[in-house]
Amino acid sequence: MLADADALARRAAELVAERARAAVRRDGRFTFAVSGGRTPWAMLALLADEGMPWPETAIYQVDERVAPAGDPDRNLTRLLASLPAGTGVTVREMPVERDDLEAAAREYERVLPPAFDLVHLGLGPDGHTASLLPDDPVLDVRDRAVAVTRPYQGRRRMTLTYPALERAREILWLVSGADKADALRRLRSSDRSTPAGRVPSQNALVLADAAAAAL
Repeated sequence: MLADADALARRAAELVAERARAAVRRDGRFTFAVSGGRTPWAMLALLADEGMPWPETAIYQVDERVAPAGDPDRNLTRLLASLPAGTGVTVREMPVERDDLEAAAREYERVLPPAFDLVHLGLGPDGHTASLLPDDPVLDVRDRAVAVTRPYQGRRRMTLTYPALERAREILWLVSGADKADALRRLRSSDRSTPAGRVPSQNALVLADAAAAAL
């Protein structure tokens, strides 16, 4: 448990950089999938101080809202703004501006690595993670690594599916805020009635601030 959101972001940045350097020593590259939500942006900005092997790093999107380029709803807009400038990092963006979203999802699947070195996941108060949303048919997709959801909070979304998450070498959960306390408790108990609880807990690390860990 970390004291607050700032401490959470700092520890997460340290951990990501550690994993990145280890992956580059092992394989010559680091593949990192990043979710949206409110937790990752401070972490990404702090990576500037952590000795990241940027030229050997490829960042992928875990999920993205279907919206025009530059839209403030887009996770990519926040991701690009949070990354340090001039790093040479590769960013693989989800092609959500295409007319044929199902074909776009298949296209994105083709550029994914066989297994991510690290996947960052956040947690919604309703227990969703990535854009694996309560009662959405995407929860039951097993034959694709990328799928498109029904509308949720006014937007359809493209998301990695459970099979893609299950192949990750490691998952890093970042959970911040008192509104996440119940969802965090259910995550830690692997409560499969929530989308987050269906993500395998082996090779997963949960970092939470004091507010989220209050229960």
